[in-house]
Amino acid sequence: MRYLTLLASLMCVALSVSAAKADRRVAFVVGNGSYKNVAQLPNPPIDAKAMASTLRNVGFEVIEGSNLSRDQMTEKLLDFGRKAQGSDIALFYYAGHGIAVSGTNYLLPVDADIKSEMDVKLGAAINIDLTLEQTMGDAKVKLVFLDACRDNPFAAKIKSNSATRSVNVQSGLAEMKSGEGTLIAFATGPGQTALDGQEGNNSPFTRALIDNITKPGVEIQQAMTAVRAQVNEETRKGQLPWGHTNLTGSVYLNQAPTAQVANAAPTAAGSVPAATGSSDGVELEYWRSVKESNKPEELNAYLTAYPNGQFKALALARLAAIKSGPSTATRTLNAGVDPATFTDEATQLTEDQIGLDKNGRRDVQRRLTGLGFDTKQTGAFSDETRTVIKRWQAARGYPSSGYLNKHQHKALLSEVVATPPTTSDSSQKAARRASAPAPSSAPAPAPQQRSSPGDAAGAAFVGGVVGGMMGGMFRR
Repeated sequence: MRYLTLLASLMCVALSVSAAKADRRVAFVVGNGSYKNVAQLPNPPIDAKAMASTLRNVGFEVIEGSNLSRDQMTEKLLDFGRKAQGSDIALFYYAGHGIAVSGTNYLLPVDADIKSEMDVKLGAAINIDLTLEQTMGDAKVKLVFLDACRDNPFAAKIKSNSATRSVNVQSGLAEMKSGEGTLIAFATGPGQTALDGQEGNNSPFTRALIDNITKPGVEIQQAMTAVRAQVNEETRKGQLPWGHTNLTGSVYLNQAPTAQVANAAPTAAGSVPAATGSSDGVELEYWRSVKESNKPEELNAYLTAYPNGQFKALALARLAAIKSGPSTATRTLNAGVDPATFTDEATQLTEDQIGLDKNGRRDVQRRLTGLGFDTKQTGAFSDETRTVIKRWQAARGYPSSGYLNKHQHKALLSEVVATPPTTSDSSQKAARRASAPAPSSAPAPAPQQRSSPGDAAGAAFVGGVVGGMMGGMFRR
């Protein structure tokens, strides 16, 4: 009976996976930062690259670009519009300068040179409303993320050249309403400005999106609640993302493989009708995605979603552990570690910035194994290695993402790793064993007889092989 149950579960998983792959998902992802006529923004291209990678991991075909001119953006948008026709999910992400003039929002190409309201309306900037309508109009689910609520860099010029009549040039972006089947999310509230983040890193809004929107089994609106909480905390209540939603069903970018989801009749690919009760499978996947988190808001989000969930006690215990800090043993182990190691989230991007080659990745695997976190030392970070990294991070009190950043890598290098006996030590031990007195049943050698050079060489060879095998276990 157990095998039949297992077989049925595997079939449900297979059906869910194949259904997810059947969804046609298309995304437009652009980050503009190298502006020619106004202040440059260092982070949007980095944000776009990270977002594109995140979306590809959950099955999106991504039309990606960085530092695009007006003509280049138009070309990318035309390509996106063609591919998004009739898609199950169409996603629009933009990071860079955006402006609001007379209540209408516009995105700025890097070659924009705006001197008046007329320049804006005649094509120097890209009208967001018209763009979304033309490119995503017939997609079943439409998701829009705008990390473009920065100060209007052309505000002074536009106002100074509009003396004959009033013109409304505001800070940030204007409020937008979403149509049916649409979610629109801004980095901050209407008329407010958002932070770009530290140079060379993701903005707070994009970092929160990457952390939350593709978690297994987490519905997109639930994910956006976690995004708002994360940004609000990270900016010390200086920035609160805002959005407008008109979705008609639950949308999952990384749908949990459960029988309920697999057998549900979808209202749109990638979405299922809102459930009247929680699914054990979805709850399990949700819990797995946050159980090793060091962020209280993620654990609280689970408790909010499942106030009487089966993992409630574990979530409360985890929150208590975070509040009290690492254990005495962990604090001793982490003495001298940069405090940022305990707060900075690691992603694929931060790991790429370390520049690990195959030998560097093998060294990480060797060190983890030496610390008791066993993993194969292949020089490639497989899913198994990612899981082991997460275990190590959780044990040390670091944000557990399965990826490394420079702080965590430095902390790992500073830990004392158990090493095997050296080859010479092993050779000596093997040689001593080879030269030990023979058992009583064997003829005793002559009192002053020494082993021949061949015997000594054989013993050394055996010792070398033994030592090499033990050392190789840690080098690979």
